[in-house]
Amino acid sequence: MDTANSIRQELMQHMKKNNMNLSQFAEMSGINSGTLSRILHGDRAISMNQLVGITAGMRLPEDYFFDDYIEECFAFSVSIRRIRPFIFRCAELDRLDCIEQAVNRLIDDLSYVSILFDIAEELFRSHKRLAARILYRTVSEAEKYQHSERLARCHYRLFEIELGSDMEQNLLAATQFELYVNRLDEVDQLDAMKKLMHVFGMVHKWDKVDCLGRDMHRIATVQYELNQRSKRKEEVGRRTERPLYYYILYSLLARSTASEECGDYSRALEFTRLYANGESWVHEKDEEAQRIVGQFADWAVANAYLYRLMSGEVHIMDEYVDYITSREDEIFVGVRHIVQIANQYDLNIDHILERFAAYIPNSSERAEIGEYQPAIIEEGYAQFLSDLAVYHFKQSEDPSPAIKHILEGLQVSIRINSGKNIITCMTLFEECRAFASVEEKNEFKKLSGEVHLLNAKKNVVLLASL
Repeated sequence: MDTANSIRQELMQHMKKNNMNLSQFAEMSGINSGTLSRILHGDRAISMNQLVGITAGMRLPEDYFFDDYIEECFAFSVSIRRIRPFIFRCAELDRLDCIEQAVNRLIDDLSYVSILFDIAEELFRSHKRLAARILYRTVSEAEKYQHSERLARCHYRLFEIELGSDMEQNLLAATQFELYVNRLDEVDQLDAMKKLMHVFGMVHKWDKVDCLGRDMHRIATVQYELNQRSKRKEEVGRRTERPLYYYILYSLLARSTASEECGDYSRALEFTRLYANGESWVHEKDEEAQRIVGQFADWAVANAYLYRLMSGEVHIMDEYVDYITSREDEIFVGVRHIVQIANQYDLNIDHILERFAAYIPNSSERAEIGEYQPAIIEEGYAQFLSDLAVYHFKQSEDPSPAIKHILEGLQVSIRINSGKNIITCMTLFEECRAFASVEEKNEFKKLSGEVHLLNAKKNVVLLASL
């Protein structure tokens, strides 16, 4: 059977088998009888709407003819009017195989690169990300100009699509995109850098967070100053997801956090002072600006307490505990740091853990501005469990709570594929193995097997990316 005519042949066989004439099927399919006649005689291409009508009239699944329709799209002449709605319907029905076939045929003519990119953007905005990924990859491979903004945007979208709960997969996606971030439009760069900082922060690459924070501050400051000097402020570039002053404040917060994680608490405090005084330079005075500036000021107070505590000023612990008590969104993050400080300075914080027991664990996302995603919460919780295990092992004569926390931390770390936390939990268990029960040792053995599977999968992914 000629593939290009298979839809027509099956339709004619269907009509013959069911003793139907043209008018009867035209009524069933909702297609004009004259149009249907020209389609059957091969004088007219089948539109997507007509394919839907034919399939419904034959009482077949909607995607029954999709493989054959790819040929229809190219049989008469290449028609975006047929291909575009076909791609969108394939996306709705998860027929990614058909999208890939159609796109591969179309990209043979490089003049369609721009059109495919526009379709990819529409799919992305419609939350059809797996379908969009096919088009972005195709466009990126076909793009002639390696420094084009369109190529950079394709890689940015692919980075966003790949982000999930797997830390190692996120890191791979970030590493592949990092090379293109500076080729984006400067306004796009701000949101892209923010997402990159999230990923690099979760895998503890704080030098990269600090560099990105520095670049974000420079770009956002230039854009904000240009915006303030313009009489038509809304026309200074496309709007970012957040107001420009937000990115200036966020960059300082990110660099403060990076400094803290590297143990440079005095540098962290310097940045804290900078994002604490947004009120003195942010020109906007509307409700949103007051909320954002106020939130960063609150974080500055909380983080200043933390950095002083980490520097050894443990006498202010009670002040810090009282401060976070009235800020429920900050309690879990605060307790995480309190446990680290207790381990560092050999403090007993049983009374604090008991006081905040209702907030451990905290599975909710952080306040709106902080934008702690579920993956960030889980990574932090995995790290918290290992720190809590160390605390209980040092402070308690009963090792069972420590072992329980280690195993739970290992489970969470495996679920999100956090290499650093997996190594930490496995090392801690080996140190506590002598105190573990047979059941706990068996559980650890089972989890160790899952780690080996993760490592095997990681090697496959790395090979595939080469």
